[in-house]
Amino acid sequence: MAQPGRQVAARDDDWTVQAADRIEGFVASIHDKTTVPLTTAARAIVYGILAAFAGGTALVLSAIIAVRALDVITGKGNVWIAHGGIGMLFLLIGVLVWRYRRPSER
Repeated sequence: MAQPGRQVAARDDDWTVQAADRIEGFVASIHDKTTVPLTTAARAIVYGILAAFAGGTALVLSAIIAVRALDVITGKGNVWIAHGGIGMLFLLIGVLVWRYRRPSER
């Protein structure tokens, strides 16, 4: 039993709870500054690789479809016209892209 002259002061602030809260806050801060940006960068890399693969596949399939369509349009045995036409198209695209490969020095 407590003596009438001595009362135990109720402590609202327990040092163990404060220490645990500070450690948790520190770990959460480190997590937000390191793990979140790394996760975002990893997602960007993975989605970029998937987009590049899908774009390359779409380009190849489009070229195949274009050659087949031109072959059907020009008639049987004239596949060289389709290959030459699609080849010239890719050549023109390549020349335009090559022209803008770096800034002009003026």
